[in-house]
Amino acid sequence: MFLVVLEALLCVLAFMFGACIFSFLNVIVYRLPRKLSFVKGFSMCPSCGQRLKAPDLVPVFSYLFLRGKCRYCKAAIGVRDTLVEILGGVLALLSAWKYIYKEENIAAFVVVFLFFCILTVVAFIDKDTMEIPDGCSIAIVLLAIAAALLPMVMPEVSLLSRVIGLVCVSLPMLLVTLAIPGAFGGGDIKLMAAAGLFLGWKLTVVSAAIAVLTGGIYGCWLLAAHKAGRKDQFAFGPFLCAGLGIGVLVGTYVIDWYMGFLVY
Repeated sequence: MFLVVLEALLCVLAFMFGACIFSFLNVIVYRLPRKLSFVKGFSMCPSCGQRLKAPDLVPVFSYLFLRGKCRYCKAAIGVRDTLVEILGGVLALLSAWKYIYKEENIAAFVVVFLFFCILTVVAFIDKDTMEIPDGCSIAIVLLAIAAALLPMVMPEVSLLSRVIGLVCVSLPMLLVTLAIPGAFGGGDIKLMAAAGLFLGWKLTVVSAAIAVLTGGIYGCWLLAAHKAGRKDQFAFGPFLCAGLGIGVLVGTYVIDWYMGFLVY
């Protein structure tokens, strides 16, 4: 019984850790495109400008307790920030389960969770602005360097695999864009180059396939629902980030399933 309670407590702590980190990522997503510092300053209500206090800033729970409204002006608060916090909690739980509980690899947990953090910033900034900051791709390159220098982080990814991963998806995307201007954004290409250096070519290919599939389905839905025309563009970064996130967590299982499918 004690072990069950302890595991439940650890799960709650892991969830709240992820939710707190992603609550800060909401600040980055809001301020970075506006050229505002996300290190200095205080959180405030976007409607009335009132400085928010500690009870207003508890991830997930403040939104629930305040019923989605500002404590001071009673203006409705968008649910997106809370959903991002929940996403952070879930990703922290999944990462802890895979890398700490199963593999006992704290270094891998830290590096991969940081990768999830960067992907989240990329996805929402691209959704809001149709641009991916170069700093995010540079941050992923730094993670790739750290992973390469610390073999315990991702021992299954060789240096050669990382070099191939650098170009296996980004180069075809570049060639397609040269042939069809606007097919992919420069930020998308840089993101996949950096991610390939971090993940290696196998997981990068799987991630790209997931992104193309989900993005294609979304594009077809937009056309079918008459929400966009054939020449309209939508942010592809969120689909790339989702594919990369899924690739990290279950990419090896997808590869094993696909290879087994080919054998039989």
